[in-house]
Amino acid sequence: MTSVTDSERVEQANTALYEAMERGDHAAMERLWLHGDVSCVHPGWPVLRGRGEVLRSYALIMANTEYIQFFLTDVEVSVSADTALVTCTENILSGAPAEEEGELGPLVGQLVVATNVFQRTPEGWKLWSHHGSPVLTENEEE
Repeated sequence: MTSVTDSERVEQANTALYEAMERGDHAAMERLWLHGDVSCVHPGWPVLRGRGEVLRSYALIMANTEYIQFFLTDVEVSVSADTALVTCTENILSGAPAEEEGELGPLVGQLVVATNVFQRTPEGWKLWSHHGSPVLTENEEE
């Protein structure tokens, strides 16, 4: 029998964050975040501080997103005592608003590099901070 390492547990917690977003599962999102002094930076947003403000931002995003799917690449996990750092690339596919009721809008792709910081708690690894930064494509740089 093999035991699950801290790195594997952290990677599972990181994956759960993106799965909760894909499902629009706000209750799961609440379970993933630490209680207390947390922070979040969504691409293009100012820094959000505090659990209430961070969870409200996710509720707003989930309520206004028809469809979203994350394909994580370049996932790197580093654990030091009770803190863990995950860096990854979020390859995001999302549905823009539909022009007509009952239809899915056009799909839009986006690349975001993310840093997620976790803290070990008695209930498992909880998200302390998320920072997402858009990756500019060559066309956008011109």
